Amino acid sequence: MTTDPFALFDAWFAEARASEPNDSNAMALATATADGRPSLRMVLLKGHGPDGFVFYTNLDSRKGGELAANPQVALLFHWKSLRRQIRIEGPVEPVADSVADAYFATRSRDSQLGAWASDQSRPLADRATFEARFAEMQARFEGRDVPRPPRWSGWRVTPERIEFWQDRAHRLHERTLFVRDRDGWTSGLLYP
Repeated sequence: MTTDPFALFDAWFAEARASEPNDSNAMALATATADGRPSLRMVLLKGHGPDGFVFYTNLDSRKGGELAANPQVALLFHWKSLRRQIRIEGPVEPVADSVADAYFATRSRDSQLGAWASDQSRPLADRATFEARFAEMQARFEGRDVPRPPRWSGWRVTPERIEFWQDRAHRLHERTLFVRDRDGWTSGLLYP
C-alpha cells in the first residue's frame, strides 16, 4: 500500500475512467448549512491533485450558499463496477477567477449559455420560461465568446481525510484511511 493518497487516487481514478460506462468523475458532494442541516447531490470532478479536488457550480445556488456559510464538505466517489469507493473530507475554498475562467472556456457553448440562463436552485414556473431565457442568451452572445457569469465559479476541497474502500467477499471489505498531519499523511486500516 502506498503512503501517498493522491497516487492511489490517481490509480483508482484511471481504472474508473477505463471501465465506468458513464461519468467516472461523478462524486457526491455533502454540504451543510451554518446550523448543520445536511444536503447531498452529485457533481463532477473537474480537476484534482495534491492541492485538492475541484468542481464548479452557480455561487447563488443552494450548494453555493451552503459552501459560503459552512466551508466543510465531504465527497464520495462510488464506482460500482469496480466495487470501490473513496471518501474525502475537508475544507473548501473558491478557486481563483483565472482558474474558473480557463475551465469555463472549455465548456460547450450550450453549457456556457445555460450557466447564464439558469438561476440554479430557484423556483421555476415552467420549462418554457427556462427555454426562453436560454434563447435570450443565445441572442445576447450571438457571434462572440461567452464569458463566465460572475455568479459561476469553482471550489477546491483540500482533503484532511481520504478513505479508500474496496469490496471483498463476505463483507470482509478493505478500508484504508489517510489523515493529513503537519508532515504529510498518516495511514492505517479500518475494520470493515
